[in-house]
Amino acid sequence: MDIFALNMTMSKELAKVPAITLGFWVIKILATTLGETGGDAVSMSMNLGYLLSTGIFMVIFVVAVFAQIKARGFHPFLYWATIIASTTVGTTLADFATRSLGIGYTGGSTLLLIFLLIALFTWHRTLGRIDVASITTPKAELFYWLTIMFSQTLGTALGDWTADTAGLGYLGAATIFAALLLGAAALYVFTRISHTILFWVAFVLTRPLGAVVGDFLDKPIANGGLELSRYAATAVLFSAIIMLILILPNRPAQRPH
Repeated sequence: MDIFALNMTMSKELAKVPAITLGFWVIKILATTLGETGGDAVSMSMNLGYLLSTGIFMVIFVVAVFAQIKARGFHPFLYWATIIASTTVGTTLADFATRSLGIGYTGGSTLLLIFLLIALFTWHRTLGRIDVASITTPKAELFYWLTIMFSQTLGTALGDWTADTAGLGYLGAATIFAALLLGAAALYVFTRISHTILFWVAFVLTRPLGAVVGDFLDKPIANGGLELSRYAATAVLFSAIIMLILILPNRPAQRPH
C-alpha cells in the first residue's frame, strides 16, 4: 500500500462524524425537537430553573464530548448522544440568556449568532477547513462541538423569536424554517455554492425547526400548542431516534460536504 492510500485509510478510520445523508437530517431534526422537550422537562416540569438545568446538561455535554474525542472511530450512538446533549444544553442556555438575563429573543439571537460566526472564523483560521470530513483530530473535534453548541443555542433563541416576537406561532415558524431548509437543499443540488457553507446553514436551521416543533408539542393549548406531556414527548422522540440509528446505515464522513 502506497503512502497516499495509507493516508486515505487512516483518514477514514479517524473520521468520527457521520456522512451527510437524508437519514442524518431526519435524525438531527428529531434530536433538536427532543432537545426542546427534554430541556423544558428538566427546567420547567421538574422546576429546576434554567441556570441549574444548564449546569446539569453542560456537564453531560462535556463528558460526551470527551468520550467522543477519546473514541478511536465513529460510533453512531455516541455521536448522537453528544448531539442530544448539545441540543438540551442549547435549549436551557438560550432560555437562561433570553429570559433570566432579560436580553430578549432579539438580543439573544444576535449575540449567539456573533458567537457562532466567531467560532467558525477561529476554526477556519486555525485549521484551514471547517467541513465535516476534516474532523479527524482532537483540536478539530473541539472546534466542531463548540460550534455545534453555539448553533444549537442560537437555534433555540431564533425559533422563539420567530414564533413569539415575529408573531408567526409555532406552526407558522415551523413552516418558515422547513421552507428555508428545502431552499438550502435546492442550492446544494442546483448551484455551486460551497457545500460546507450550505451544510452549516442547514445545520443551524434544523435547530429552530426542532425548537418550534417541540414547543408546539408541549406548550399550552391556549398558546397554540398541543399541551402534551414533556416526558412522554421526549420518550417517543428518543425511541424514534434509537430506531432510526439501528435501521438506517451509519457511516463516517469521507469527503467534504
